Amino acid sequence: MFNIEEFDIKLDTEFIGRNFIYSDEVESTNSLLLTSKEFNQNGTVLLAEHQTKGRGRKDRTWISNAGQNLTFSILLKSDLKDHKINLINLGSSVVVAQALENLFQLDIELKWPNDVLVAKKKIAGILLESTSKGNKINRIVVGIGINVNQPNYPGKFDIQPTSIRKEFKSIVSRERLLSEILNLFEDMVDIWKKEPNKILNDWRNRCKMIGERIKIIDEEKVKAGIFIDIDDYGFMELKIADKIEKIHFGDVSLR
Repeated sequence: MFNIEEFDIKLDTEFIGRNFIYSDEVESTNSLLLTSKEFNQNGTVLLAEHQTKGRGRKDRTWISNAGQNLTFSILLKSDLKDHKINLINLGSSVVVAQALENLFQLDIELKWPNDVLVAKKKIAGILLESTSKGNKINRIVVGIGINVNQPNYPGKFDIQPTSIRKEFKSIVSRERLLSEILNLFEDMVDIWKKEPNKILNDWRNRCKMIGERIKIIDEEKVKAGIFIDIDDYGFMELKIADKIEKIHFGDVSLR
Protein backbone atom coordinates (compact mmCIF):
# COMPACT_ATOMS: atom_id res chain seq x y z
CA MET A 1 0.00 0.00 0.00
CA PHE A 2 1.29 3.44 -0.97
CA ASN A 3 1.70 5.70 2.08
CA ILE A 4 0.53 9.14 0.94
CA GLU A 5 1.65 10.84 4.18
CA GLU A 6 5.21 9.53 3.78
CA PHE A 7 5.21 10.71 0.17
CA ASP A 8 3.80 14.15 1.00
CA ILE A 9 6.39 14.85 3.72
CA LYS A 10 9.21 14.61 1.16
CA LEU A 11 7.42 16.45 -1.65
CA ASP A 12 9.01 19.88 -2.08
CA THR A 13 7.21 21.44 -5.04
CA GLU A 14 5.02 24.42 -5.77
CA PHE A 15 2.66 22.84 -8.30
CA ILE A 16 3.81 19.38 -9.45
CA GLY A 17 1.96 16.76 -7.41
CA ARG A 18 0.11 19.27 -5.25
CA ASN A 19 -3.06 17.85 -6.75
CA PHE A 20 -2.29 14.15 -6.16
CA ILE A 21 -4.68 11.36 -7.09
CA TYR A 22 -4.12 7.80 -5.91
CA SER A 23 -6.09 4.97 -7.48
CA ASP A 24 -6.08 1.22 -7.05
CA GLU A 25 -6.97 0.70 -10.70
CA VAL A 26 -7.58 2.71 -13.87
CA GLU A 27 -7.50 1.81 -17.55
CA SER A 28 -4.59 4.17 -18.26
CA THR A 29 -3.23 7.07 -16.21
CA ASN A 30 -2.25 8.90 -19.41
CA SER A 31 -5.66 8.50 -21.03
CA LEU A 32 -7.47 9.70 -17.92
CA LEU A 33 -5.41 12.88 -17.54
CA LEU A 34 -5.65 13.63 -21.26
CA THR A 35 -9.44 13.58 -21.24
CA SER A 36 -10.64 14.27 -17.70
CA LYS A 37 -12.63 17.43 -17.01
CA GLU A 38 -12.39 16.73 -13.27
CA PHE A 39 -8.62 16.21 -13.03
CA ASN A 40 -7.39 19.13 -15.10
CA GLN A 41 -5.24 21.24 -12.78
CA ASN A 42 -1.73 22.04 -13.99
CA GLY A 43 0.76 19.75 -12.24
CA THR A 44 -1.78 17.05 -11.34
CA VAL A 45 -0.20 13.65 -10.69
CA LEU A 46 -2.22 10.44 -11.02
CA LEU A 47 -0.68 7.28 -9.53
CA ALA A 48 -2.37 3.94 -10.16
CA GLU A 49 -1.40 0.63 -8.61
CA HIS A 50 -2.76 -1.22 -11.63
CA GLN A 51 -3.60 -0.20 -15.18
CA THR A 52 -5.92 -2.48 -17.13
CA LYS A 53 -4.81 -0.85 -20.39
CA GLY A 54 -1.37 0.44 -19.45
CA ARG A 55 0.75 1.07 -22.49
CA GLY A 56 4.11 2.20 -23.72
CA ARG A 57 5.14 3.72 -27.00
CA LYS A 58 3.28 2.44 -30.11
CA ASP A 59 0.46 1.20 -27.84
CA ARG A 60 2.59 -1.64 -26.51
CA THR A 61 1.25 -3.16 -23.33
CA TRP A 62 3.05 -2.11 -20.13
CA ILE A 63 2.83 -4.93 -17.57
CA SER A 64 3.45 -4.03 -13.94
CA ASN A 65 2.70 -5.94 -10.74
CA ALA A 66 0.24 -4.04 -8.54
CA GLY A 67 1.75 -2.52 -5.40
CA GLN A 68 5.38 -3.12 -6.42
CA ASN A 69 6.18 -0.44 -8.98
CA LEU A 70 5.39 3.16 -9.92
CA THR A 71 3.04 3.85 -12.82
CA PHE A 72 1.93 7.47 -12.89
CA SER A 73 1.24 10.43 -15.14
CA ILE A 74 1.87 14.17 -14.80
CA LEU A 75 -0.35 16.82 -16.40
CA LEU A 76 1.11 20.06 -17.80
CA LYS A 77 -1.25 22.78 -19.00
CA SER A 78 0.44 26.19 -18.78
CA ASP A 79 3.18 27.92 -20.79
CA LEU A 80 3.45 25.14 -23.34
CA LYS A 81 5.94 25.78 -26.14
CA ASP A 82 4.65 23.74 -29.05
CA HIS A 83 7.95 23.57 -30.95
CA LYS A 84 10.03 22.11 -28.10
CA ILE A 85 7.52 19.63 -26.64
CA ASN A 86 9.82 16.68 -27.30
CA LEU A 87 12.35 18.10 -24.84
CA ILE A 88 9.88 17.27 -22.06
CA ASN A 89 10.25 13.63 -23.12
CA LEU A 90 14.05 13.77 -22.90
CA GLY A 91 13.93 15.86 -19.73
CA SER A 92 11.67 13.31 -18.04
CA SER A 93 14.18 10.57 -18.84
CA VAL A 94 16.93 12.70 -17.31
CA VAL A 95 14.80 13.28 -14.20
CA VAL A 96 14.27 9.55 -13.65
CA ALA A 97 17.99 8.95 -14.20
CA GLN A 98 18.94 11.65 -11.69
CA ALA A 99 16.55 10.25 -9.07
CA LEU A 100 17.94 6.72 -9.44
CA GLU A 101 21.50 8.05 -9.27
CA ASN A 102 20.78 10.23 -6.23
CA LEU A 103 18.96 7.61 -4.18
CA PHE A 104 20.54 4.32 -5.26
CA GLN A 105 23.86 5.22 -6.96
CA LEU A 106 22.87 3.21 -10.03
CA ASP A 107 24.78 3.64 -13.29
CA ILE A 108 22.07 4.87 -15.66
CA GLU A 109 22.07 4.89 -19.45
CA LEU A 110 19.46 6.64 -21.57
CA LYS A 111 18.32 5.09 -24.85
CA TRP A 112 16.65 7.19 -27.51
CA PRO A 113 13.84 8.07 -27.53
CA ASN A 114 12.42 7.20 -24.08
CA ASP A 115 14.05 4.27 -22.26
CA VAL A 116 16.00 4.30 -19.00
CA LEU A 117 18.48 1.43 -18.70
CA VAL A 118 20.69 -0.14 -16.05
CA ALA A 119 23.31 -2.61 -17.30
CA LYS A 120 21.55 -2.59 -20.72
CA LYS A 121 18.28 -3.68 -19.06
CA LYS A 122 15.15 -1.54 -19.02
CA ILE A 123 14.24 -0.11 -15.63
CA ALA A 124 11.86 2.66 -16.74
CA GLY A 125 10.04 4.10 -19.73
CA ILE A 126 8.42 7.42 -20.64
CA LEU A 127 5.32 8.03 -22.77
CA LEU A 128 4.52 11.64 -23.67
CA GLU A 129 1.12 12.42 -25.16
CA SER A 130 -0.72 15.66 -25.85
CA THR A 131 -4.02 17.15 -26.95
CA SER A 132 -4.47 20.29 -29.00
CA LYS A 133 -7.09 22.88 -29.81
CA GLY A 134 -6.62 24.36 -33.24
CA ASN A 135 -2.87 24.80 -33.69
CA LYS A 136 -2.17 25.09 -29.97
CA ILE A 137 -1.27 22.24 -27.65
CA ASN A 138 -3.39 22.59 -24.52
CA ARG A 139 -2.42 19.48 -22.51
CA ILE A 140 0.76 17.47 -22.19
CA VAL A 141 0.69 14.27 -20.19
CA VAL A 142 3.94 12.56 -19.23
CA GLY A 143 3.45 8.90 -18.36
CA ILE A 144 6.26 7.28 -16.38
CA GLY A 145 6.59 3.61 -15.53
CA ILE A 146 9.37 2.49 -13.19
CA ASN A 147 10.17 -1.06 -12.15
CA VAL A 148 10.74 -0.61 -8.44
CA ASN A 149 10.25 -3.70 -6.25
CA GLN A 150 9.15 -6.34 -8.74
CA PRO A 151 11.44 -9.36 -8.22
CA ASN A 152 11.26 -11.10 -11.61
CA TYR A 153 10.11 -10.75 -15.21
CA PRO A 154 9.10 -13.99 -16.90
CA GLY A 155 8.67 -14.00 -20.67
CA LYS A 156 10.53 -12.76 -23.72
CA PHE A 157 11.37 -9.10 -24.26
CA ASP A 158 13.17 -7.02 -26.90
CA ILE A 159 15.03 -5.40 -23.98
CA GLN A 160 15.28 -7.44 -20.80
CA PRO A 161 13.56 -5.66 -17.88
CA THR A 162 15.06 -5.17 -14.44
CA SER A 163 14.00 -3.36 -11.27
CA ILE A 164 15.59 -1.18 -8.62
CA ARG A 165 15.15 -4.06 -6.17
CA LYS A 166 17.13 -6.40 -8.44
CA GLU A 167 19.92 -3.89 -9.07
CA PHE A 168 20.08 -2.27 -5.62
CA LYS A 169 19.65 -5.63 -3.82
CA SER A 170 17.02 -4.26 -1.49
CA ILE A 171 13.33 -3.35 -1.36
CA VAL A 172 13.06 0.43 -1.61
CA SER A 173 10.54 3.12 -0.66
CA ARG A 174 8.24 3.98 -3.56
CA GLU A 175 7.09 7.05 -1.65
CA ARG A 176 10.58 8.49 -1.34
CA LEU A 177 11.35 7.73 -4.99
CA LEU A 178 8.19 9.36 -6.30
CA SER A 179 8.71 12.53 -4.25
CA GLU A 180 12.33 12.74 -5.48
CA ILE A 181 11.20 12.39 -9.10
CA LEU A 182 8.48 15.03 -8.78
CA ASN A 183 10.85 17.47 -7.04
CA LEU A 184 13.34 17.08 -9.88
CA PHE A 185 10.56 17.18 -12.49
CA GLU A 186 9.41 20.63 -11.35
CA ASP A 187 13.00 21.89 -11.61
CA MET A 188 13.22 20.35 -15.10
CA VAL A 189 10.09 22.17 -16.29
CA ASP A 190 11.70 25.47 -15.28
CA ILE A 191 14.92 24.52 -17.09
CA TRP A 192 12.89 23.55 -20.17
CA LYS A 193 11.51 27.08 -20.34
CA LYS A 194 14.77 28.92 -19.60
CA GLU A 195 17.72 26.67 -20.60
CA PRO A 196 16.53 23.97 -23.05
CA ASN A 197 20.12 23.24 -24.08
CA LYS A 198 20.84 21.99 -20.55
CA ILE A 199 18.26 19.25 -21.01
CA LEU A 200 19.83 18.26 -24.32
CA ASN A 201 23.32 18.13 -22.81
CA ASP A 202 22.23 16.23 -19.69
CA TRP A 203 20.55 13.67 -21.93
CA ARG A 204 23.57 13.39 -24.26
CA ASN A 205 25.86 12.76 -21.29
CA ARG A 206 23.88 9.64 -20.38
CA CYS A 207 23.41 8.23 -23.89
CA LYS A 208 26.15 5.77 -24.79
CA MET A 209 24.79 5.10 -28.29
CA ILE A 210 25.82 8.45 -29.76
CA GLY A 211 28.63 7.80 -32.24
CA GLU A 212 27.68 4.13 -32.63
CA ARG A 213 26.45 2.35 -35.74
CA ILE A 214 22.81 1.51 -35.11
CA LYS A 215 19.73 0.04 -36.72
CA ILE A 216 16.37 1.77 -36.37
CA ILE A 217 13.00 0.23 -37.11
CA ASP A 218 9.86 2.31 -37.63
CA GLU A 219 6.82 0.30 -38.67
CA GLU A 220 8.12 -1.81 -41.60
CA LYS A 221 11.03 0.46 -42.44
CA VAL A 222 14.57 -0.41 -41.36
CA LYS A 223 17.38 2.12 -41.53
CA ALA A 224 21.01 1.70 -40.55
CA GLY A 225 23.64 4.35 -39.96
CA ILE A 226 25.68 6.21 -37.37
CA PHE A 227 23.84 7.95 -34.54
CA ILE A 228 25.54 11.34 -34.88
CA ASP A 229 23.66 13.41 -32.32
CA ILE A 230 20.26 14.80 -31.32
CA ASP A 231 19.13 18.15 -32.70
CA ASP A 232 17.72 21.15 -30.80
CA TYR A 233 14.31 19.48 -30.69
CA GLY A 234 15.62 16.16 -29.34
CA PHE A 235 15.25 14.27 -32.62
CA MET A 236 17.90 11.83 -33.79
CA GLU A 237 20.43 12.76 -36.46
CA LEU A 238 21.32 9.57 -38.32
CA LYS A 239 24.15 9.53 -40.82
CA ILE A 240 23.35 7.20 -43.71
CA ALA A 241 26.18 7.08 -46.27
CA ASP A 242 27.00 10.77 -46.85
CA LYS A 243 23.63 12.19 -45.76
CA ILE A 244 22.22 13.06 -42.35
CA GLU A 245 18.57 12.17 -41.83
CA LYS A 246 16.29 13.37 -39.02
CA ILE A 247 14.56 10.53 -37.19
CA HIS A 248 11.47 11.33 -35.14
CA PHE A 249 10.37 7.84 -34.05
CA GLY A 250 11.66 4.29 -34.07
CA ASP A 251 13.13 1.38 -32.15
CA VAL A 252 16.90 1.60 -31.85
CA SER A 253 19.40 -1.24 -31.52
CA LEU A 254 23.12 -1.59 -32.05
CA ARG A 255 24.03 -3.21 -35.36
